[in-house]
Amino acid sequence: MQIEKFKKIVIKIGSSILVDRESKPKQVWLKEFSKDIKYLIKKKKEVVIVSSGAIALGCKHLGISKKGLKIDKSQAIASIGQIELMNFYKKTFDKYKIKISQILLTLDDTEQRRRSINAKRTIDNLLSMGIVPIVNENDTTATTEIKYGDNDRLAARVSQIISADCLILLSDVDGLYTDNPKKNKETQLIKTVKELNENIKKYATKAENTYGSGGMKTKIEAAKICQLSGCYMVIANGNNKNPIQKIIKNQKCTWFLPKISKLDARKQWIIGSIAPKGEIIIDNGALKAIKSGKSLLPAGVQKINGKFEKGDHVLVKDQNNSECARGLTSFSSIEIEKIKGSHSSEIKNILGYSSREEIIHKDDLAEV
Repeated sequence: MQIEKFKKIVIKIGSSILVDRESKPKQVWLKEFSKDIKYLIKKKKEVVIVSSGAIALGCKHLGISKKGLKIDKSQAIASIGQIELMNFYKKTFDKYKIKISQILLTLDDTEQRRRSINAKRTIDNLLSMGIVPIVNENDTTATTEIKYGDNDRLAARVSQIISADCLILLSDVDGLYTDNPKKNKETQLIKTVKELNENIKKYATKAENTYGSGGMKTKIEAAKICQLSGCYMVIANGNNKNPIQKIIKNQKCTWFLPKISKLDARKQWIIGSIAPKGEIIIDNGALKAIKSGKSLLPAGVQKINGKFEKGDHVLVKDQNNSECARGLTSFSSIEIEKIKGSHSSEIKNILGYSSREEIIHKDDLAEV
């Protein structure tokens, strides 16, 4: 795979790549990485960076340990560390005449359609001006309940929203291995992944403790978002100097190939949801209807899990409990509980008021 063929590229940098074990910023590394970014810019590439490191740098600045921090204190420290993080980038990138901006996102900024469109417009405008946006989760306001918790999925969601061609996840190993490379010398690097099957998930579990705080599980989840939105994704070793050029030269990494997708931007956004609010279990007739591009009707619903409101993201699962689609529900979980299994013509009599005929309209439904 050649990075040169991509136009819009998102690069995710984890804390362990940017900051050493003493929480000191890796100045030499960022200097060399800046050369990579300059190289891409000269090649007329649009680059977005998703960077961790605010809390680690905040702790260093205050002289306290990151271990055991409660969320309210980590929020305060993130507000300090974010200044340190951006200052680190600005001082280094200025030397190479690379202009940057700061964008802080919460989960709601990507999960609510209107806000995700606003985020896309902002990023697209910055890119059109030749500026490199540096994105991070807004840890100063995020709570456990409304939080990504890792920048792998945030980077994938950003990639999907801005229609990026490629997401580069810089990790602390060369890619996905068949086993833990630090424990098993016979393990093999998987060069290309076309399908996220059970074997890939098993390999990810074995390699779990070789990765940073996000873990391999979140990288596979990021790959799923990218695959369904037509975006390439690569996991590569970020500890190398000039990691981007290393990917270009020796290809010692793992590439996740996108599925051929004809989904429009709205359905890509639906299918890339990070935080579905519930599940709808359907029968075989409804499954067949969805696969033929039809809406989900009450008659095909057998069961629901979770509590959700009208307009929320939900998972649609078949009778084997396998995810088959995602969508925006036209009814709350309480309403669906009352009308499931019924004909659409009966909805008004059951609920006592007029409503839509579909549980999820075909325009709000994306098959997985």
